[in-house]
Amino acid sequence: MKKRGIGLGCAWYGTGYGNGFPDVSSAFVEIHDDGSATVLTGAVDVGQGSSSIFAQIAAEELGLRAEDICVNTADTDVTPDSGTTAATRQTYNTGNAVLKAVRQAKSSLLNYAAREFSCPTPEGIELKAGYIGVKGDPSRRMILGDMVFKARLNGERFISAESSTARSTPVDLTSGQGAPYWPYSFGCQAAEVEVDTETGKVKVLKVTAVHDVGKALNPTQVEGQIAGGVTQGIGYALLEELELQKGMIKNPAFSSYLIPTALDVPKIEAYFVEEAEESGPYGAKGLGEPAMLPTVAAVINAIDDAVGVRITALPATPEKILQALAEKKEELG
Repeated sequence: MKKRGIGLGCAWYGTGYGNGFPDVSSAFVEIHDDGSATVLTGAVDVGQGSSSIFAQIAAEELGLRAEDICVNTADTDVTPDSGTTAATRQTYNTGNAVLKAVRQAKSSLLNYAAREFSCPTPEGIELKAGYIGVKGDPSRRMILGDMVFKARLNGERFISAESSTARSTPVDLTSGQGAPYWPYSFGCQAAEVEVDTETGKVKVLKVTAVHDVGKALNPTQVEGQIAGGVTQGIGYALLEELELQKGMIKNPAFSSYLIPTALDVPKIEAYFVEEAEESGPYGAKGLGEPAMLPTVAAVINAIDDAVGVRITALPATPEKILQALAEKKEELG
């Protein structure tokens, strides 16, 4: 017999290293005389899309296209330290460092252009679609690369280096007060499952996920991050079990250590709440670990809703479910 159930899981997650531990990211930026810019940062993009976000941040600030930005990351010979790709911190922390560096280089450029255009203040200069000129006066503008080339001939280059430190403070162990993380992300997921009471097999039919991401700088990446997190969460809940014997891993291959395949991924509906985080780059917050955290609780609660047994040791394998069902039957007589 197959029974269905629905479960809910909620999570909140503090960005960064936590408890006042120095959480610093750095970035270098240069605007070139071909109208492009380079961002140098030690942040490692492991597939979550941070390099794309850094390009978007720089492009938005400089009035360029994302493809006009070269992002060079994780080369310890030329890039500054940006900390680990962990703790949902790269978009927020390193993104802030990139934004600060871009704005510093841009400020120098605007000051130079104001002098060239005899504009009273740099606030009267704008960067737009690869051009630089006086606001409201199309006759007084030029290609950005030409302006940068002219400046270079005059001995000026637009290079900057900036860093960003997460604003967290240690927790006072006496009062219990402090700000160990900043900012916080929140998420909620609902899972619908089908449990086969004869085999103990669980099939996840659908997961609906809603996450607070601050401002979604790249909505497609946000949806992808949620889908990936949900898939990992399903693996954590139902499949992945590391077997150890005297400190040695007994199942070191994917034939014995099971992870979700495309056939295990259910329908995933991803939604996000956009409420800009004032301290984040253009209002963004991170969405790394938070995307998978609620999934486990949602799936386990759904199993309980379907067959009335609470699995307390992960993963919820068919063997554990059958055992729990047998124990429940025994209790009921």
